[in-house]
Amino acid sequence: MRLTCMFSFILLFGAAGLVVFIHLQDPEEIVHQQTPGIKYNMGFQQPKKDCVSSNNQDRRLRKNTADGVATVKQDDSLHLSEDVPTKLQSTDRRQSSIMFAMKDQQKGEEMNSIRLHKRRRRFIIKKSPILISMNSSILNLPTLKSEDRNNSKWKSLYQIQRERKRIMRETCSKYKSNNRRIITPYHVSRIFVEDKYRVLYCEVPKAGCSNWKRVLMVLNGLASSTKDIQHNTVHYGNYLKRLDGFDHKGIYHRLNTYTKMLFIREPFEKLVSAFRDKFEHPNNYYHPVFGKAIISRYRVNATKEALRTGSGVKFKEFIQYLLDVHRPVGMDIHWDHVNRLCSPCLIDYDFVGKFESMEDDANFFLHLIGAPQNLTFPKFKDRHSNEERTTTKITQQYFAQLSPSQRQRSYDFYYMDYLMFNYSKPFEDLY
Repeated sequence: MRLTCMFSFILLFGAAGLVVFIHLQDPEEIVHQQTPGIKYNMGFQQPKKDCVSSNNQDRRLRKNTADGVATVKQDDSLHLSEDVPTKLQSTDRRQSSIMFAMKDQQKGEEMNSIRLHKRRRRFIIKKSPILISMNSSILNLPTLKSEDRNNSKWKSLYQIQRERKRIMRETCSKYKSNNRRIITPYHVSRIFVEDKYRVLYCEVPKAGCSNWKRVLMVLNGLASSTKDIQHNTVHYGNYLKRLDGFDHKGIYHRLNTYTKMLFIREPFEKLVSAFRDKFEHPNNYYHPVFGKAIISRYRVNATKEALRTGSGVKFKEFIQYLLDVHRPVGMDIHWDHVNRLCSPCLIDYDFVGKFESMEDDANFFLHLIGAPQNLTFPKFKDRHSNEERTTTKITQQYFAQLSPSQRQRSYDFYYMDYLMFNYSKPFEDLY
């Protein structure tokens, strides 16, 4: 009996205490303790538009500290109404004292959040693909100086450039969609940067790229003469900067203000030149990586020595590999399309040179950018100097080894390069 009375007394005391607590509790505090971001139907309360939650304050600070490269993300929380009160101002002295006591702690957390956001932003910019909306270049084509306009040679080369750019643009507009002109770091990964003379050069292998890199190194003050720069220094020295090594702002600025140029070559001739260089001479990369896979897939009764070394790939086997949609090893920049290497339908190149007219085109370009007069494009052959350059005649000899069907499929493979850069069909039986 005594235990029952005591238990009843405790229950009554607890219930009375709960009623007193609810009576004394501020209704605004009750709303504040609810899940943020959801509106509650309490008609007497008005949202405080000049009050924002601590999350929104932190977002506002982040937005103010951003330098225009990173975009502040929207809040991930669920919003059922746009006019939801995110924080209500309380008249309770206890709440005010708590807010006052935690003021310094919030400032410290905000600063830590800003520093963390900046570190995260730098990581994202450096590592993740950056989409860049690309507009037409400010420099459509470097203009001739007044004293050059009476020079018949410069005027002729200038008109050739205008015609090449016209054909390239018309081909792009006909066969490529330009509605979404977006450039990622992948699209500019083959572009080298020379900041002194504000030049961007897209590297096309087997189209004079080694000597062009030498010229860029001289322009940049890294060497006094192109003759002093060895092949390994050019390709493995990492002296030249690539455009994809810059941040969003650096890429966008250079694409829109620097003179962008590329040099191309007749596609079949470029292909034969690459084959001769990589497979007809000792090579400790292309033989084991490409040669072994090509011989294993396309050569009947291959010897153990050929399978072991990958040496001695025949041109017909190489073409089989090139045209195979299920090729045993991936593509390589030395025989890839120029359209894929340099993305001329995305990047508005200011100057388009050709290997076949290298001396005139190269020296005209150097003249346009105001390069030193004693700097000319080197004529020497970079590798296998004792061997004859790949010419139209040599190219036809190699393609004569193929069937008409293989020649046609090879032409189809490089069709966009032939069309975009106005090269004629290399064989009469092609259609």
